[in-house]
Amino acid sequence: MSNLEIKTAELFKIVPDYLVPLFKENEYPWEILPKIKQTIISLTKKGIEGYIFDGENNLLIGKNVKIAKTATLIGPAIIGNNVEIRPGAYIRGNVIIGDDVVIGNSCEFKNCIVLNKSQVPHFNYVGDSILGYHSHLGAGVICSNLRNDGKDVIIHADISYKTNLRKIGSFIGENVDVGCNSVLNPGTIIGSNSKVYPLTMARGVYPKDVLIKSEKEIVPLNK
Repeated sequence: MSNLEIKTAELFKIVPDYLVPLFKENEYPWEILPKIKQTIISLTKKGIEGYIFDGENNLLIGKNVKIAKTATLIGPAIIGNNVEIRPGAYIRGNVIIGDDVVIGNSCEFKNCIVLNKSQVPHFNYVGDSILGYHSHLGAGVICSNLRNDGKDVIIHADISYKTNLRKIGSFIGENVDVGCNSVLNPGTIIGSNSKVYPLTMARGVYPKDVLIKSEKEIVPLNK
């Protein structure tokens, strides 16, 4: 397939300043996953301008954050400015949420990065994944992060990339929209500006600027 985006710099061009070193130093996005926890710990010690540290819960929180009373937040985690965390949301630790993000009802997040202006609004699971700038997951979208056989995840693109990691979810490029109740299998990568039909089971690496109607049916996106 043409227009494949595999490398970190290709998938994630818009990144908060405090995360630029993390993204620049890792050529491939799966290399970021084992470093999320330490990155958060370092930033909580250093501080981010305008953020408040909640030592009791090990959270670094920006301005104008709305957190529902029934949400559960377990650190270490960073919550950006103007974030809305809705009822029943579950942040399990090692999570970085950028600015202007919607974390929806009954959604679960674990060891992941959700970049600025993304929306994950209803009944979603995001584990060991990175969601790009202004990405959107429809209701019920699952970023599956563990193979049935428990073996290390392999990224299947033009060549196969060994990751040496058992748990990898999805890497979703910028301005991507994933339709309701889709399941993204471990190691799925979706290129920037692409769209996924509802009820799709996706696996492998998909190009940028395409409409993904099914795992095998992919057409150029009409702009």
